[in-house]
Amino acid sequence: MITITPEPDRTGHPLRDAAVQGGAYRRRKGHCGQKPAAMVPTFAVMNPLITRRALNRATLERQHLLRRTTGSVTEVVEHLGGLQAQTPHTWYTGLWNRVAGFRPADAAGLLEARELVRIVLHRSTIHLVSARDCLAMRPLLQVVTERMTRTTFGGRLSGVDPDELSAAGRALLEARPMTFAELGRALAERWPGSEPHALGQGVRCLVPLVQVPPRGLWGRSGPIAHTSAQAWLGPALSADVPPMTPGALVRRYLAAFGPASVRDVQTWSGLTRLGEVVESLDLVRFRDEAGSTLYDLPDAPRPGADVPAPARLMYDFDNLFLSYADRSRVITETGAAAIRGFMGTNVMPRAILVDGVTAGDWTLTRAEGVSTVNLHLWEPVEAVGEVEAVEAVEAEARRLLAFLAPGDGHDVAVLDGPSRP
Repeated sequence: MITITPEPDRTGHPLRDAAVQGGAYRRRKGHCGQKPAAMVPTFAVMNPLITRRALNRATLERQHLLRRTTGSVTEVVEHLGGLQAQTPHTWYTGLWNRVAGFRPADAAGLLEARELVRIVLHRSTIHLVSARDCLAMRPLLQVVTERMTRTTFGGRLSGVDPDELSAAGRALLEARPMTFAELGRALAERWPGSEPHALGQGVRCLVPLVQVPPRGLWGRSGPIAHTSAQAWLGPALSADVPPMTPGALVRRYLAAFGPASVRDVQTWSGLTRLGEVVESLDLVRFRDEAGSTLYDLPDAPRPGADVPAPARLMYDFDNLFLSYADRSRVITETGAAAIRGFMGTNVMPRAILVDGVTAGDWTLTRAEGVSTVNLHLWEPVEAVGEVEAVEAVEAEARRLLAFLAPGDGHDVAVLDGPSRP
């Protein structure tokens, strides 16, 4: 664990545990007969330094990437605050990376049983979450979807009453699941002067919608059809789950991604102005190597910087890479440059982690009954930790092939430079 030595205060007495008091606000006493002075921040020296490597290990520990957990799939999905899942299947690899003995049927069965759902949440993107988190998080994150929809489609929905659109869309989708194209055409019969696509997206914003199976089931496909979360999960559960508070959301984020800054929490959630929320919570503070203030739960695990980190082959939209304003704890400068090469393509590389940070990306190809994982190294072998590191990545690739293509022959190829989308 990280050892923190308390600094002496100005009276010469040691402070209380700096990990708990670090960066807290103290109220200075007023003179006799005067009101106490305003709350003022203690000295920055009280925020213990946490190195980038220590941040990396704390993050990997909470993401279950230092070792796979024996927890249930639902427990892991809730701990992570959901997995970004706009692709129907790649997120299964995200669970395989984290859950010991994970099988695709473990998650697919929960989707069919309506214990997990895929719904628009953080950053107005589709996430895989538990049924309870779906109902608890969506009211809080509704403003994010509204903001993004208004920016894109607001002008095309002028003259359409939002309450009427919400009611009409909900009625259609609860009668039977529909794609947005089907929904837009049906709504255009009532609003013939409006663009069908904009009408469908307006309902996506106004009504919490889940994508229904078979879409998202392993090895299967189906139309991108939606119904309301309330209809899919039932009135009893919908009435039983209260909306999540901003403070609870921040604590959930820190449990899976901390220590982190206010900007990091906002990047993950899409919410803004969370500074006062964070300041109101009972959190410890650190400063990173750039001097920024990072917040964390007092009892959250923070392993030492020397803890080994195994090789991992991540999926394309893993929240590990999408949930920080400052991603340097997991993405190297070389990695950031490689990722920029994919910008504008709507494709994210599937990153390879070596010693906890990006070292390349991987692709999967199949020909004549043989599935091959292609390891695209972003730096020369020597820069990623000698031959042993590459051998560890190759071994993990073969384990991944056994998960992704159990009936095929398997091969691994090592290539120089990033793949191209």
